[in-house]
Amino acid sequence: MPKKYILVTILAVLIFVIAGFVMKNGSVKYMTKEISRGTITEYVEASGTIKPINTIAVGTQVSGTVAKIYVDYNSEVKAGQLLAELDPSLFQANVDQSTAKLNNAQAAYSKAQANLAYKRNNYQRYQHLYQKNYVSKDDVELARSNYLAAEADVAAARAEMSASQASLNNNLTNLGYSKITSPVDGTVISRAVDVGQTVAASFNTPTLFEVAKDLTKMQIETSVSEADIGKIKVGQEVEYTLDGYQDKVFKGTVTQVRLASTTTNNVVTYTVIVSVDNTDGFAIPGMSANVSIITGQAKDVLCVDNKALKFTPPDNTQKYNSQGIWVMTKSGPERYDVKLGLSDDSKTQIISDKLNEKDKVIVGTIGKKSKGKTTANTMRRPPL
Repeated sequence: MPKKYILVTILAVLIFVIAGFVMKNGSVKYMTKEISRGTITEYVEASGTIKPINTIAVGTQVSGTVAKIYVDYNSEVKAGQLLAELDPSLFQANVDQSTAKLNNAQAAYSKAQANLAYKRNNYQRYQHLYQKNYVSKDDVELARSNYLAAEADVAAARAEMSASQASLNNNLTNLGYSKITSPVDGTVISRAVDVGQTVAASFNTPTLFEVAKDLTKMQIETSVSEADIGKIKVGQEVEYTLDGYQDKVFKGTVTQVRLASTTTNNVVTYTVIVSVDNTDGFAIPGMSANVSIITGQAKDVLCVDNKALKFTPPDNTQKYNSQGIWVMTKSGPERYDVKLGLSDDSKTQIISDKLNEKDKVIVGTIGKKSKGKTTANTMRRPPL
């Protein structure tokens, strides 16, 4: 057999393999694919960051120098456990000074009470003497005045004692604040201080540690564009991958769609929170996650290749006001109106009572008349 015929035969076989099923209509060869039944899942793709659901920032309400640190990154801690300690010497000195002032105030109060008791008795004695005409009215008034003054001295001493007690309580509180403790059970995921470092709490509370309450339950903060945010609903299933485990697909659930928007370079996005189970400990805070939010799924439905939605025969000049696909029949290409359902990257659900599984839809052409291209044959698909 001449080589030319062998080459022609091989070329014909290759075209058949590439095109799948080719049918001839005049000088135009049509590439077709069968309508099939299957499952179509629609996704909204997004990226985000793994974060603990509940992270507590542990700070200090007093200024001082860090004297001791008892934990480090990844330390497991319990509520009330000592994390670090500021140098307590200044706080202890203030406590000692306040204690001394309180002692003096208590002594002054006791002295004022004793003087009041004396002035009260003296006033009462003068009243009895006046009734017997042993003293004058002025002597009684003077005794009364001294008694009232003693009462005022007692009140002043009581106030000074209360102020000293309040000062002592404040200094005792500050001494307690020099000991930094964990407010919850959790894991230390951040440490921002070292021994010898001075922390200042003059205007705000500096963060010394971050404690994640429960790393077995994590969340992904994703950014979804305004074009897709309308499809996202709380409770939708999510599939995501982590850069550190690219061969593994994890599951999650949408738990929150935040209404506050963010605009970056004229692109508006919304934050969507995805909760994930991290019992196995794969997710680490700060990891990047590639998220696919499942917004719709149709099972056991008629599906066509997406190329079929864009095909129009090269010789066709008619315009259509409805969505349709071209089907290869015994008499040649024939157009059928269809309704579109869900779609993914490769196929789309069609709804029609005239088409069935195994029908052959045209997805393109091969031949001289095909070099013009596959033309659009779709209307804008209405929202589902």
